[in-house]
Amino acid sequence: MRKPLIIVFAVLLIDQLIKIYVKTHFFLGEEVNIVGNWFTIHFTENIGMAYGMEFGGNYGKLFLSMFRIVAVAGIGWYLWSLTRDKEDKLYVFCIALIFAGAIGNIIDSAFYGILFSDSNYEIARFMPDDGGYSSFLHGKVVDMFYFPVIKGHFPAWFPFWGTEDFIFFRPVFNFADASISTGVALIILFQKRFFGKKPVPIVDGSN
Repeated sequence: MRKPLIIVFAVLLIDQLIKIYVKTHFFLGEEVNIVGNWFTIHFTENIGMAYGMEFGGNYGKLFLSMFRIVAVAGIGWYLWSLTRDKEDKLYVFCIALIFAGAIGNIIDSAFYGILFSDSNYEIARFMPDDGGYSSFLHGKVVDMFYFPVIKGHFPAWFPFWGTEDFIFFRPVFNFADASISTGVALIILFQKRFFGKKPVPIVDGSN
């Protein structure tokens, strides 16, 4: 169990260090180009799911936070069972990435509203004297990675989006999101290795 725990701890540490730095050094909406115009640090926050999606206002936020906690508990138990049964190490690594990423975003949702001031009008302060911007389980998830690799316009003849702006990749995400996506992508890529039928042992009945 030691190696999966190291992976989880490393992902959480990197994720939270990046988020706290961005939260306490950037204005909401501020961005800095890192590599040309296609890799940008763009500080934004969302109240919902990964990659900026939202779900059902305050009650939806509370439901989503509770669902995340239950889901993470299940993933944690599954990860422990995989290590106990000595399953494929790469598969264990994938589940550890997903587990760590889910915890990383839960930390934001659960505690950031208590720990930080609002970012709407100033750079956020850690543990402000007048209290945080929200309550337990109602915090916003900090996102910052933006890769507008390709920009352009849909041609006028294109269905539904004709003449509208086109950006790939549009969503802004964080290190925890990337960890989850990497784990899922590896599982899809190596699904035959992980879930392929194991050979049935041949029983010699001659003895």
